[in-house]
Amino acid sequence: MELSYWELKNWFTNVDFTIVGSGIVGLHAGLRLREKFPKAKILILEKGMLPQGASTKNAGFACFGSLSEIIDDLKNHTEEDVIKLIEKRWIGLQLLRKRLGDSAINFKPYGGYELFLKEDENGYNECLSKLPFINEILKPIFKTDVFANEIDRFEFKGIHEYLVFNPFEGQIDTGNMMQTLLKEAIGAGILILNQQIVTSYLDKGDRVEVALGDFSFTTKKILFGTNGFANKLTNGAVKPARAQVLITEPIPDLDIKGTFHLDRGYYYFRNVGDRILLGGGRNLDFETETTTEFGQTEIIQNKLEDLLKNVILPNQKVAIAHRWSGIMGIGNSKNPIVTQLSENVYCGVRLGGMGVAIGGLIGTELADLI
Repeated sequence: MELSYWELKNWFTNVDFTIVGSGIVGLHAGLRLREKFPKAKILILEKGMLPQGASTKNAGFACFGSLSEIIDDLKNHTEEDVIKLIEKRWIGLQLLRKRLGDSAINFKPYGGYELFLKEDENGYNECLSKLPFINEILKPIFKTDVFANEIDRFEFKGIHEYLVFNPFEGQIDTGNMMQTLLKEAIGAGILILNQQIVTSYLDKGDRVEVALGDFSFTTKKILFGTNGFANKLTNGAVKPARAQVLITEPIPDLDIKGTFHLDRGYYYFRNVGDRILLGGGRNLDFETETTTEFGQTEIIQNKLEDLLKNVILPNQKVAIAHRWSGIMGIGNSKNPIVTQLSENVYCGVRLGGMGVAIGGLIGTELADLI
């Protein structure tokens, strides 16, 4: 990398804080650092043309977990941990809405629904029987019942009679959210450089040496907000999880509004205006989907199309407009990792597929470690 005197002076000299990753976590960390240190030089490095992980690739769900997902979490985490995690997600969503404004992110309070396929008799019965208990443990957070049974009015096919409705869920426009965050960061004097890959870093006690290929510079502190790409950083505590997504062409007279969940959150869909966005299915092939490579696979795309044409929009001719994928960060625990790795190195990762809900909070907590 051949840099001029001006480039070295303005971008790479006297850097106080370097943040790796310009997604939800990285930008919130930068904005929080700006609040705490008004005169600091803050540099964000992003390896992609746009945020590389899931921040600009997610489905735009303002959610904190479906009923079946919460019940599933209670099998692997303590009740206290699950309640704390849901509270964190709820606080994070309020933080995001307050910082950016509902109109900027196109927030739509349509509520969320969970549907159950006919063959999932056990899951359906378990959710209906445990619904009152889940409402009870969530009451301290929401002050009222979160989940309620509703008769399906969307004319889905091959599902059980009742949907589970959650009035606290909403939709956002992911692209608008990230553009607004980027504008705020630039307006706060935060420097952002794209297509910069941090190849190594070394904490020297009084500073960190950061290598970008054959070029290196020093920074006082470095913060990683690289979520799905944090495997090496956390010694395997974070695993990448690819999520495949598709969106249809516009559908005349579409009467579906809201966010929808299936099978413990492994499938999800929503309307985007008069289109349907549908994603998920990594549970069909966990091994292949534990990857940082973008792309689609036949097994998952076929399943998504099957759900679309036989469950969501039966007896309708639907054309697929576009397909993509995003990389999430998951692990054995759904609790995020916000920690100091060494004297001047910090990370905020493992968002567990809930980046929209907790990304802003994790970014803020990350900056508050300093």
